[in-house]
Amino acid sequence: MDRPELKKMAHEVRKGILTSIYSAKAGHPGGSLSAAELFTYLYFEELNVDPKNPQMEDRDRFVLSKGHTAPGLYAALAHRGFFPVEDLETLRHTGSYLQGHPDMKCVPGVDMSTGSLGQGFSAAVGMALAAKMDQKDYRVYALCGDGEIQEGQIWEAAMFAGHRKLDNLVVIIDHNKLQIDGRVEDVCSPYPIDKKFQAFHFHTITIDGHNFDEIAAAFKEARETKHMPTAIIANTIKGRGISFMEDAAEWHGKAPKEEEFKVAMEDLRKAGEQLCQ
Repeated sequence: MDRPELKKMAHEVRKGILTSIYSAKAGHPGGSLSAAELFTYLYFEELNVDPKNPQMEDRDRFVLSKGHTAPGLYAALAHRGFFPVEDLETLRHTGSYLQGHPDMKCVPGVDMSTGSLGQGFSAAVGMALAAKMDQKDYRVYALCGDGEIQEGQIWEAAMFAGHRKLDNLVVIIDHNKLQIDGRVEDVCSPYPIDKKFQAFHFHTITIDGHNFDEIAAAFKEARETKHMPTAIIANTIKGRGISFMEDAAEWHGKAPKEEEFKVAMEDLRKAGEQLCQ
């Protein structure tokens, strides 16, 4: 399947990411762009959520454990209808509800305030356990960075989730292979990621995180997996879609200047034209 509508939406999410970060003159473009397809599939296909009723009791929960990539989450939420797309340009501005990291008290559709790396996944595990205890059918999803899984708290949470057989839990690793200090394998190698999660009794699936068919198949497999949580290792490219940002650690956490922004938006304009052909 070609999934043209999802590709077009991921393109819009990327535009939202760049526009908001440029407007803020601060933010984290690299890891937001690498996860654009993941954000898009979650909010436009996978998650049972209702923009008109963000606190719906039986909604699926999503936790952005790597909270610094909030621009990607915000862009997906805005295009899904949780708040106006125009508000993306207020990112990090004084008085804006769109802070640099997600705030569940301010942003419609955000289920957990995150930013301290490792802690979001623990919260997601707690949500999944609560669903089991309350005999609810909602599912819980968490997105972690591959640098983030260097945190010990990730593995404490994984040990608990595997022990409790939380088959309503899916953790997605945005495996773009770069973190703020350089290549993940050089800073503190987490490899092999799949074998580590398997050791904590997770079902694991490795995919191309920019391929919607593979993303769809992985989430389907996760739903069909019983008596164990699932870890999806999504191979991605940091800064995906922007020529000078791709696979460049320097774009982990800085905003483009005016000329760089123009180049970035031109890259997206050309990509958009190809999607319309």
